[in-house]
Amino acid sequence: MKEKSPRVGFVSLGCPKALVDSERILTQLKIEGYEISTSYDNADVVVVNTCGFIDSAIEESLDAIGEAMQENGKVIVTGCLGVDSDKVLQAYPDVLAVSGPHAYEEVMGAVRKQVKPAHNPFIDLVPPQGIKLTPHHYAYLKISEGCNHRCTFCIIPSLRGDLVSRPIGDVMQEAENLVKAGVKELLVVSQDTSAYGIDIKYRTGFWQGRPIKSHIQQLSEALGELGIWVRLHYVYPYPHVDHIIPLMAEGKILPYLDIPFQHASHDVLKNMRRPAHAEKALQRIHKWREICPDLAIRSTFIAGFPGETNRDFELMLDFLREAKLNRVGCFAYSPVEGAKANQLPNPVPDDEKQDRVERFMQLQADISAEKLSMQIGKRITVLTDEVDDNEEDDFTIARSSADAPEIDGVVFIEGERLESGQFAEVEITHASEHDLWGRLI
Repeated sequence: MKEKSPRVGFVSLGCPKALVDSERILTQLKIEGYEISTSYDNADVVVVNTCGFIDSAIEESLDAIGEAMQENGKVIVTGCLGVDSDKVLQAYPDVLAVSGPHAYEEVMGAVRKQVKPAHNPFIDLVPPQGIKLTPHHYAYLKISEGCNHRCTFCIIPSLRGDLVSRPIGDVMQEAENLVKAGVKELLVVSQDTSAYGIDIKYRTGFWQGRPIKSHIQQLSEALGELGIWVRLHYVYPYPHVDHIIPLMAEGKILPYLDIPFQHASHDVLKNMRRPAHAEKALQRIHKWREICPDLAIRSTFIAGFPGETNRDFELMLDFLREAKLNRVGCFAYSPVEGAKANQLPNPVPDDEKQDRVERFMQLQADISAEKLSMQIGKRITVLTDEVDDNEEDDFTIARSSADAPEIDGVVFIEGERLESGQFAEVEITHASEHDLWGRLI
């Protein structure tokens, strides 16, 4: 009689980079013969991968740990909140172990200590692409860990360390495995995607027997050969980003850039320790769109940063009016424990911060509605995600090249029930502030 395999429960919180960490741990668990439990009751131990970036994320992580402790009692904590182990242990002194982000071996060691693996190499097989937490048709491809920037509002370097780029051969092999497994869209993520390879002086690696440099341009060119959608996230506007735009115009990778501009005022950007050239950013955006008219740009901004004046905020609104970005998020500045921005003078009152966020987002809603209305009558390619059965008439929920999963808008294909992971051609019939509707061609 086959020995019962030990079961591990898993809770994954945080950003796509943390999701990739979870996938790697789950893959190693499966390789070593552990089964993944879908409930607390059946788990021999529970791993909670936490987020610790802002106060609300810390609170969510502590709540998740508390729930796991209450429902199971045997809990291993990892992830960004694990860097502050005292905070975790003060709240839950009986957790079995605490480790920081991408601490795969520490997590596995803690699991093995609690319950021994029961691996059967003839039965327990793991696919080459590993265990994924995303739907079958898209996956996150993490190309580096950490960050060399020292933005005053951010504590990521203290949580995840300085930039460490993955060997380009490993990145491309993972990408190739994912495509062979049926993935139709790769979302390239890191803390600073444009900086890929800087730490290793753009070292040359090998893929399919040919040399290739560890550089975001050459990586993009190689990924563009795989015949699927490739979407770039967290792209700082370094000069070499200009050389990626022609690849988008040629259809090699998606015409999509996720650039965290954060602000447009020179003084605020200086206090944030961010690149402080809003005028040059606008010039480059206009140039990019000349080369690639279909380019979609999403970004995030912070309103109410310490010292932000009414004039600073108006400059940010002016930038938005001029840039006409496709997708934008704006967040009220929130003090993060350990961030240097907390020491800056002239904090903005909470009600003023919220008012600025609302004004900013209303302007962006108008811009978004205008840009999406220009899609009516056009024919576009979409990737299907799921069928919506909640309406009287069937809808297939899909995304265009301008829409990243879970953070951007969607395209509703009316009257159709298409399986997820299919490319389809639709004609756009109407639009809202965030989404499009179309009919299958």
